[in-house]
Formats: sequence, structure tokens, C-alpha cells
Amino acid sequence: MRQGKKEKNLKCVGGKWYLDFTLGGKRIRRFGGYSKEQARNNLARMRIEKLDEKFGFKRPGNGAPIPFEKFADEFLELYSKQNKRSWIRDEVSLKNLKSFFKGQNLQDIGPEDIERYRVKRKPDVSPATVNRELACLKTLCNKAVEWGKLETSPAAKIKKFREPSSREHILTQEEAQRLIKAAGPELRPIILTALGTGMRRGEILNLKWTDLDFVRGIITVCTSKSGKGRKIPMSGTVAAALGAIPHLGEYVFHNPKTGRPIRDVKNGFRAACARAKKNPNNKKDPGIIGLRFHDLRHSFASHALELGADIMTVSKLLGHASISMTAKYLHPTGESMRLAVGKVAEFLESAEKVGAKVDSVEIKVPVISLKTDN
Repeated sequence: MRQGKKEKNLKCVGGKWYLDFTLGGKRIRRFGGYSKEQARNNLARMRIEKLDEKFGFKRPGNGAPIPFEKFADEFLELYSKQNKRSWIRDEVSLKNLKSFFKGQNLQDIGPEDIERYRVKRKPDVSPATVNRELACLKTLCNKAVEWGKLETSPAAKIKKFREPSSREHILTQEEAQRLIKAAGPELRPIILTALGTGMRRGEILNLKWTDLDFVRGIITVCTSKSGKGRKIPMSGTVAAALGAIPHLGEYVFHNPKTGRPIRDVKNGFRAACARAKKNPNNKKDPGIIGLRFHDLRHSFASHALELGADIMTVSKLLGHASISMTAKYLHPTGESMRLAVGKVAEFLESAEKVGAKVDSVEIKVPVISLKTDN
């Protein structure tokens, strides 16, 4: 007998069966099993559990309902803040997730609910933002399984949106000069450090005075995205820019209101890009369009490689875990490709000249007389 794909309170999606029923005016949806029989049994069990819960017979334990909002807060405190330097990103993602799943229990959230969240968020934010929020939700569900709160993760097979290929803006020398000139006195040393060392924005803003060795000309990055520290040489320009900053606290880029480092430079950087005009007298000149702060790191790496630095050295300066991560900064230009072809041509021409000289030399082979005794 052919197995049906629908039954009251049951639905088969992609070879899996899901429960969908209402109890006490509340709709309950969750994964039921891999067969109709398994789903039927789980449906009956869940109805009994929900009735027991309603009448106060439910015993505490792993099966107890957990409000999504409560578990999201626990996840942030117990996992994100303890293990991730980027936990603030999780905090923002969880704020949106909690708003959508408000009033729902963790165990009642199924793949369809997550798909609805995915579709709802799409018109409001970029695909990359939705993907970061889905990644946070997947990690949260995985932890719920690991901590014994869920049997399986409802987010396991949720697909991310396709993101447009990342665009990069490699600053020319002329653009870099305009940007530095347009930056305010507080932002200028930050930009110079980024362009002169390839450091990440967070690494620069979290610099302490104890990380700077002006005698040896070394910056020590204690913690980075890869989790490993590294040492970066300071050029004279970078050393002069950092050395001119007043010592107001523990951090180089100190926020006097909080006593902590400056948290962000987005607004100041955007304003500097707008002021970095080719023609300052032209009000319609938009300045440098589409430049992100991270592009300064890309510019450092690309120019270092173009000017002859080997990829291993650049990789260590950037703090990459592998050479393949550094390879994406290789951006051959028309001029650099012509230069490469010219160098090979010079090599071949010199080799040809050496070969011609060898051909013109008369090689005399001594005649060896072999005498034999009669």
C-alpha cells in the first residue's frame, strides 16, 4: 500500500515527517520522525506531554519547555561571550531572532519556522546579514542538542542566501594621499597604520601603549582573528603618526568618556572618503566612492605583493593561517603584467646572448693518439 504524504496533524517534507497540531489555542510544530508510524507515535506522546504540562503533571527535566528568548540569553552568556571575540555580532543577531520567535518554546521551533524567518528578513536586510543571523541560529541549535535540550537541530539543513561576489577597492597612491589628507587628526593615524601595516580595524583600535616598541620599531598584536599574536615592523611614517598621539590612557586610541578604546570609526571614515576629492573646488566630485575600511588592509597586501614582497612574508604580516588566504590579495594589474612579461623577455634575451657567445667560440678538441704495440 502506497504511503500517503498527508495525514491530519502530520506533513511529509523532503522525506521527513513533521507534527502540526493545536492544543489550548496554541499551534505546535516540530520534527516528528523519518516515517509516518514514527511521527504518529511522537504526535501521541507529545499530546500527552502537553496535556500533562497543562494540568501540572509535567516533571522537570530535559523535556521541560524552554522559552526561546531565555535559551538565547543563556547561549549568549555561556557560549558566545566566553568563546567568541565577535560576540557582539551574535548579540545583534539574537535580538532579531528573539523578536521573531517571541513567545515560542525552543522545542516547538521547526524548519518551516526558520524558513519563514529567512523569507521575512530578506526584504529588509542584505543576504549577508540574513546569513550571519542564520549561522548564529544554527550554532544556537547545535548547542541546544549538545546540552541535551533538543534531540535534533531544526536549522541543520536550512540553506543560506547566495551572496554577491565581494568587491574590493585597492587604493592607488594618489587616492591614498587624498584620503590621508582628508582625514581628521584623530582618524589620520588610524588610516596610516592600516595602510602601513595591513592590520585589521579591531587590532588597531585595541592597541595598547605597551604593544608599541618605538626603540625597535615593532608593533605587537597580542590577539587577532586567528587567535595567534604576531609582530609587525613599523615604518617611519607609522611610528611618527602613533608617537604623536597624546597618552591619555591605557589604549592608544582612547575614548575619554568610557576609558576604553574607540569602538568604531565608520562615520569619520565615510566623511573622509567624501572629502577626498580629486578637485576640491568641484562640489559634484563625490570623493572616493565605495571604499570600506577593510579595503585599506587589502591595499597594503596587494601593493606589498606587487612591489616584490614574497607571499609568505605578507601572509605572516597579515596574520593569516594559510597562504591560500593571502593569495586572494593578488590583484595583477595591466602594468604589473607588462612588467612581468618585460622581465621574462629580458631574461630570455640575456640567455640568447650567452648562447650566441658560446656558439661563436671555436672549441678545439685535443686529438688523442692511441698507440698499440705490435
